[in-house]
Amino acid sequence: MSSSAEARATAPTTIAVIGAGRLGGVLARALIDAGFTVHGPLRRGDAISASDVALLAVPDAAIAAAASAARSHARLVGHLSGATGLDDVDLSIHPLQTFTGAEVPDVFHGIGAAVAGRSPEALAIAQQIARALGARPFEVDDAHRAGYHAAASIASNLLLTVLDAAERVAAAQGIPDARRLLEPLVARSVQNWVERGAAAALTGPIARGDDDTVRRQRDAIAASTPELLPLFDQLCDSARDLAGK
Repeated sequence: MSSSAEARATAPTTIAVIGAGRLGGVLARALIDAGFTVHGPLRRGDAISASDVALLAVPDAAIAAAASAARSHARLVGHLSGATGLDDVDLSIHPLQTFTGAEVPDVFHGIGAAVAGRSPEALAIAQQIARALGARPFEVDDAHRAGYHAAASIASNLLLTVLDAAERVAAAQGIPDARRLLEPLVARSVQNWVERGAAAALTGPIARGDDDTVRRQRDAIAASTPELLPLFDQLCDSARDLAGK
């Protein structure tokens, strides 16, 4: 989308946020902070006021029904899903961030936002809204949407699974407040990945080829948290592949 095409699109001033979950509330506050007139966040069954754009902050399985309900009340309808296509909506904006619902409006500042539109105008408006929130829009088409969302899930949801395993293993060894003690290690590892990439940032016994230490680690997990052995083994195999690069 060229900047001239984006400039020609009629900028929305009124936005209905449909869905009052973790993202809906944060998004509504951020849109108000960005200067939009906002209706919502609206819950199921709430009346939808006439709006330039209706943004659906609902589960993926509810998008089709919510879009149908919003269609007569908004010029354009969009969703916030990362994995769902545009079959039922005009545009999409997926903030590349995790939300608990307690964030302040500037949580969108500087993050990426995957955008798409069924028309040049719809895409331009998705870009305008993302930029108004302080995000950096980038286009993802339907053919690559599921893969893009898988990458986001690995970086956030599945990363938390690994961190939970680390916390459980540490706690099983009697280490107090394991989460706080591990936090600086996790933060530095992520920063090294950002700056250098995973292969260059990899440290520890697998990077050194110290198989005896890895075996002792595995024995300790087998004794204390054996349910985590399959995850540990798979991660070690992947780390060996990474070290080989």
